[in-house]
Amino acid sequence: MPRYHYIAIAAGGKKVKGAITAESPYAARKQLRVRSIHPSSITQVSSRAESKAALSSIFSKRNKTQIIDFTKQMATLLSSGIKLTEALSVLALQTSDARFRHALVDVRDRVVTGESFTDALKDYRDYFDVIYVSMVRVGEVTGSLGGSLSTIAGFMEKRRRVESKIKTAMVYPVVLILFCLAAILVLTTQVIPKIGEEIKRAGRELPWITERLMDIGYVLTSWWLVVVIAAGMGTIWALKQFLRTQRGAYLRDRLLLSLPLFGPLIRQRVVARFASTLSTLLGSGLAMAESLRVVAEVTGNVLMKKAVQQARERILAGADIATPLRDSGVIDPAIAHMVAVGEKSGELEKMLKSISDNLESSTDIVIERLSAAVEPVIIIVMAAVIGVIAYATILPILEVSAGNF
Repeated sequence: MPRYHYIAIAAGGKKVKGAITAESPYAARKQLRVRSIHPSSITQVSSRAESKAALSSIFSKRNKTQIIDFTKQMATLLSSGIKLTEALSVLALQTSDARFRHALVDVRDRVVTGESFTDALKDYRDYFDVIYVSMVRVGEVTGSLGGSLSTIAGFMEKRRRVESKIKTAMVYPVVLILFCLAAILVLTTQVIPKIGEEIKRAGRELPWITERLMDIGYVLTSWWLVVVIAAGMGTIWALKQFLRTQRGAYLRDRLLLSLPLFGPLIRQRVVARFASTLSTLLGSGLAMAESLRVVAEVTGNVLMKKAVQQARERILAGADIATPLRDSGVIDPAIAHMVAVGEKSGELEKMLKSISDNLESSTDIVIERLSAAVEPVIIIVMAAVIGVIAYATILPILEVSAGNF
């Protein structure tokens, strides 16, 4: 739906500015009047402006850390007895991100006019995902918004730590690969062609391996490189389009889970994410059926999503949730049995938390082992490739030198 910027007069004659999503300018004005805001100017945000804002947000400070810090501060302020609107005003003044500050001001203005905090957050899914909004709704209903926000902050921080460990483990291999690729590029485009040309001028024939590497260097320094890049980008675009389909997403997730080295790690991450999210939602007071609906949206794996949706249907029908989880092929039978035990004993939340903690500890070990195994393999492969290139560079020089004696 289109998005509109407005300038209006709120209750008490206060001038306010903000943004609203609506089907038309008339619908936008109608929404504002319901909130006792009388717009004097409504302007639709152009697609170019939205694209520019989206591009600038990539390079801005808007990130998970920002949302976590905001949530922590909100929890502290609300627990100290400060009103919600005052807390939003204080935090809006503190943030240095213009887009996030604008979002907080709009949320505050909507809360002032009587709209719920939950409904105000729904329009800013770039910042507040479905888990965040669902837990805030529970906090508002139960009167424990500060506690809910504190739980959300802890949950987000825990997830960020796990993701950070995976990214950190990938830094060294990626840097190593990029360095080796740069060395290969320099050798094949600068060193070997010059040596080859000099030897050809001397009337000598080049070894076949040197000829092939010169051909590669020619491709990399000619218009053929543009053709290769265009073909690669086209292939990547087509693959992305296919992966957006239900069939493509299913095949992707099935393939990822069956990978020899990384499959077990991905499986553990999917199950840990499911257990941690469901445990947190249940602990915040959200009903089981609603918790499973939210988890299905954020599971990040089609196979797991289908299993969670089936579990929700069984819950609504009065059955258990362990059976579809066991049949999904994602969750191990032992973990599914633990879920079943927790469900029967009424300690499902604690059992899920225990499963999540155990899987995350195990994930740390798997990451360390993979790093220890992958790094030497990368070094050996890259050393072999550079060794072949070095051999193709030195061989013609040796042949020429041998011919001179």
